[in-house]
Amino acid sequence: MDAIIFYLTVPFLYLLSMLPLRILYLLSDILYPVTFYLVAYRKKIVLKNLRNSFPDKEENEIRELARKFYRHFNDLIVEILKMVTISPANLEKRMKLSNPEVLREYYRQEKSVLLVGAHFNNWEWSLRVCDASSHLPISIYKPLNNKYFNRFFEKTRERHGAIMIPMHDTFRRILADRQEGKLAYYGFVSDQSTIWEETQYWTTFLNQLTPVHLGIEKMALKTGFPVAFVHIKKIRRGYYEVEVLKLFDDVSGLAEHEITEKHVRILEANIRKNPEQWLWTHRRWKLTTKKLAENQNR
Repeated sequence: MDAIIFYLTVPFLYLLSMLPLRILYLLSDILYPVTFYLVAYRKKIVLKNLRNSFPDKEENEIRELARKFYRHFNDLIVEILKMVTISPANLEKRMKLSNPEVLREYYRQEKSVLLVGAHFNNWEWSLRVCDASSHLPISIYKPLNNKYFNRFFEKTRERHGAIMIPMHDTFRRILADRQEGKLAYYGFVSDQSTIWEETQYWTTFLNQLTPVHLGIEKMALKTGFPVAFVHIKKIRRGYYEVEVLKLFDDVSGLAEHEITEKHVRILEANIRKNPEQWLWTHRRWKLTTKKLAENQNR
């Protein structure tokens, strides 16, 4: 069944992707009332997430934020779709790195880097900044359940220079690169939902008790690599700017969870500044109710 769905869908995706972005943005404008009013795609989740994250806002403000998010969300859908056929040169014009000297300096120092990203603005297009330095551009990802779509999106990202590594192979890849004397930056998406059995750390994020992955912190302490945050700023429709923010050049001697709290707080600040640009459709707090109930039963 996975193969049937894939082979029926992919030709349609290719045809849509071949349309100019200006036409795809018209499609986004058409999709907005469909996804927000008619289909109401994950609308209950979005509204609940916004209400819990911004308890000081009135209901009319929450709904206005939701409307702005869905406009951004539909733009994001067509932009990611366009990645299938957009040329690297065109994408490079639309996704600029404002401070390439940060990565270049790490390379001159013969240091690999752990880059912390999030589902904020177009994280997929940010793969295009891989030419900013001579590091190997490693993107860590969580494989999709459908192996056909998983490989399809792997190839799409690899077209733009990224080397895709499944999350469970991260440390093995880092060890191999070290043994071969290769310098790389390893990009992680930090705000993915955790599973109950693997959750080891909870913090307050956007006014809610939130489980957070510790993988980036553990990897930093194991390797000694510096840690930097990838901030994506939306300039205008279809154009973004990436800034690499240094977090820790030296991770030795840090307090437990200091690395994790640092990147969580930066993301939180970015979301508070431009809340419509984060991915509110995620079930980010699906484990929180269970954790709160567990705390009450103790």
